[in-house]
Amino acid sequence: MWSAATGRTLTIDVSQPTVVDRIQRLQRLETVVYTMDKLVTGAKESAILPDFLAGDRLLMMVHGDVVAGIDFSNLKSGDIKVEGRRIRLHLPAAQVFATRLDSAKTRVYSRQTGLLVPTDPNLETQVRQEAERELQEAALADGILRTAQQNAASTISSLLQGLGFEKIDCD
Repeated sequence: MWSAATGRTLTIDVSQPTVVDRIQRLQRLETVVYTMDKLVTGAKESAILPDFLAGDRLLMMVHGDVVAGIDFSNLKSGDIKVEGRRIRLHLPAAQVFATRLDSAKTRVYSRQTGLLVPTDPNLETQVRQEAERELQEAALADGILRTAQQNAASTISSLLQGLGFEKIDCD
């Protein structure tokens, strides 16, 4: 009503280059975070001596996150087709952005070092690295990339509806 009284109208540019630019400005869209706890062990053993003399074992409960989403910097102008109020968008493949352990919630539950060897200062670091790998592997097995892709399609569809598109196809 106010637009009619002032003679101003709202126009939104929905041309293909503008839409590509708007979506690329999102950069990376994080669409899912998996939070997990996992029990991880690590050990250094001697081929000759028994563990109580030369072994070093660590038992750790890790808490971490795996973050996945879509990197829109890979979006090309050919991935978007605009026809009036209809748009077809080919989304880049989902990917894991980060796997990180929460040090405040990660605990060493047990450490056993043999009588004849010093504690290996690198064992905990190696166990943490393995824990990150296992967390990512578990998230991938649970379908984090599929969920990230679906969530990204839903988010982008909402964005495009806000730009005035009536028919939106995301694949």
